Amino acid sequence: MNLGGGCKNPQTTISVAWLPSCDHTVACPPSLDSDKKCPRIFHGKQDGRGGGGKTNGTGSSWHHLGSYPSVDDKEPKQRCSEEGFDAITMDEAGVMLFFKGDLVWKGFAGAAELKNASWPEIQGPVDAALRIHHPDRPSIHDNVYLFQGKHLWAYAQGRLKDGYPRLIEEEFPGIPGDLDAAVECHAQECSHAATVFFFKGTVVYSYDLTTKELKQRSWPSVANCSAAVRWLGRYYCFQGIQFLRFDPVTGQVGANYPRDARDYFMRCPGRGHGHHTQGNATARAIQDRCSGRPFQAFFSDDTGRIYAFREGHYFQLDSHRDGWHAWPLKHLWKDLEGDVDAAFSWDNKLYLVQGSQVTIYQTGRGYIRVDGYPRPLQAELGVAEADAAFTCPRSQALYVIHGNHLRRVDLELSPGHPGPLQPIPHAHVDGALCTSKGVFLFHGSDFHHYADVDQLIKATAPAPAKSIVVDFFHCPPPHAVGQGAPSLHHPQ
Repeated sequence: MNLGGGCKNPQTTISVAWLPSCDHTVACPPSLDSDKKCPRIFHGKQDGRGGGGKTNGTGSSWHHLGSYPSVDDKEPKQRCSEEGFDAITMDEAGVMLFFKGDLVWKGFAGAAELKNASWPEIQGPVDAALRIHHPDRPSIHDNVYLFQGKHLWAYAQGRLKDGYPRLIEEEFPGIPGDLDAAVECHAQECSHAATVFFFKGTVVYSYDLTTKELKQRSWPSVANCSAAVRWLGRYYCFQGIQFLRFDPVTGQVGANYPRDARDYFMRCPGRGHGHHTQGNATARAIQDRCSGRPFQAFFSDDTGRIYAFREGHYFQLDSHRDGWHAWPLKHLWKDLEGDVDAAFSWDNKLYLVQGSQVTIYQTGRGYIRVDGYPRPLQAELGVAEADAAFTCPRSQALYVIHGNHLRRVDLELSPGHPGPLQPIPHAHVDGALCTSKGVFLFHGSDFHHYADVDQLIKATAPAPAKSIVVDFFHCPPPHAVGQGAPSLHHPQ
């Protein structure tokens, strides 16, 4: 068993100390690809013991540093039983916690641990759990809350906070005890208000963390949740071992639910979804962020969201703490299919270029296609085609790249009026991105970084090439593992 923080197969152990963000644990749902493991990134020093023995370099223990035993561990009957779980939540490091009785599973696979080893202050099963999301209040942001009876316990960095436990009603006025489930809702996904949903029987309570306003939701499709969790911007209600995916604003449940959690949220012998991709190397490479297969486009917006597009799928990069998933385009942009050749955002709108057409989506809680689109790129922006395009934060200037030239388009003019062609030191690029850290051009498996547009235009040779999968997707160096990281399968 490898507890040293690397990816392991029978031949090779790889260190992940090189990762650019070594302050969290990568959350990896069950892989159906042999016995490879997901990278583990530990806070501070590492040792060879189980989760309770890890430290953060200052001597304090961290409850979330559990191990990932192989699929043939001796406890699948407990983890994969029909009973389901008492509570589920992400912790502050992005590890999903599954509570059942006196046990807890840390991550999507592996042996159970005694709950008291990590949370000795709580005796007996917990009723509900959540990870608070409230950036405007740093004192509680990312705190993990555990509920039992009429009380709650709040943990920051794995330690019980002063003043806890306390009555639930003191922290959340109007919320009863003996809850069934709870889940946080991010402001940008929940009508612009940081919210917590509490479930008790058929009643769903909505509590606004800023105004402290309490409402009851009439959500007949989302009731009797035994556990609930938010994962990668999606909201799930568990009913025993079954689960639903629901809209946090309307309470509507998606098609083809309920589904069995043992096929999606945990590694159980003989179970799992995505079998149709196992014999298809191309499909696996598209969905494996670490395969080195090129990405066709990238974009970022002023809210900090970053997306990468690859052959009809997208990855969200800014939520990597909680894991990775390749989602079909239509999951976020209704009716959108095929390759995205270029993408950029401006004025609360997202522009997606496919061939000679552009489609505009209004952004907000979700993406709503603007009436009348798609329409010709030439009519909208004044250019006939684009290999890549980008806007920089809080700028109305669009930069369109085709071949080895770049053109500036003023987005405040309609239709767009492109400026003169300006050469760049690249014969071709697949995608481009501009953030507060500069301009990034992507080609094949590499990217090139420039401080700003001026530096790109003045350059006479390409900036040094760096690995996309290593620096943007937190993968092991390709030469270290031969075929990239294992193909991962996650909840739909």
